[in-house]
Amino acid sequence: MTLNPQVAQMLAAMAEAPPIDFENSTAQQVRAAYDAMIFPGEPIAMARVEDVAIPLAGRSLAARLYIPEGAGEAPPLTLFFHGGGWVLGNLDTHDASCRALARASGVALLALDYRLAPEHRYPAAADDCHDALCWVVENGTQLGIDPSRLAVAGDSAGGNLAAVTALQVRDRGGPALRHQLLIYPVTARDFTTPSYVANGGGEYFLSKASMRWFWDHYAGGIEDAPLADILGTPDLSGLAPATVITAEYDPLRDEGDRYAVRLAEQGVAVDAACAPGMIHGFFSMFQMVPAALEWIERGGANLRAALSD
Repeated sequence: MTLNPQVAQMLAAMAEAPPIDFENSTAQQVRAAYDAMIFPGEPIAMARVEDVAIPLAGRSLAARLYIPEGAGEAPPLTLFFHGGGWVLGNLDTHDASCRALARASGVALLALDYRLAPEHRYPAAADDCHDALCWVVENGTQLGIDPSRLAVAGDSAGGNLAAVTALQVRDRGGPALRHQLLIYPVTARDFTTPSYVANGGGEYFLSKASMRWFWDHYAGGIEDAPLADILGTPDLSGLAPATVITAEYDPLRDEGDRYAVRLAEQGVAVDAACAPGMIHGFFSMFQMVPAALEWIERGGANLRAALSD
């Protein structure tokens, strides 16, 4: 399919701004540019939004709880991990997409502000996500949610962290998950796939150069990083059912699609689809790309079904 017209119009507008020079910029400089890219629009109303501090061993993490209208008493919870290559992003950059996903799913959503690289390199982010999930189970009453009905979700590097969290809880004996929503996830440190070759030049927002920069900041110099480079995980059986959504014009398309295939091959129930005409990051662009909403609704509906009584 050709590029979605709404996406093409947005890319044309973005092209008028100077591109981010990853090779010659610090993490702090790139974060400032990324934070400024928050898309305009009125916030989607929630029944309640609350900032939460999660005390963990040796650190405290910020989080934001979203309770959508009609969620009821003690709703199930999706723990959400934002994208940004393990280096960028925070609670504010993904506030709009978290609200949209909470509304679409009808369940509570807790967004986690995990530690970022390069200040906190691999596997700090993965540890934060696993430990935060354990904290949620122990403090469900305090949050007002049902800790027996849990899912994880994330986009890009956050999709990687959601998948990694599902692997960790399986291997460590809990907490149990009902679903994992993986939105154009990072799954492999491989820049030679056909989707990288076709889409990695930077004309479709995400580039091969920026992904190399992200990987270098998070796990550079670490040859074996099983809590990041997950496509080669030998055993994917016994994981929570998954929704895997990729984008046609995304360098990460092939690794996300392949991870979905490998999950299905090992007996995991998977709803996998590639969004035609879309680019990396389109979930967060729904104010400018309304066609993205159908994919947010698809992910939300799967969460709703998985977390229902």
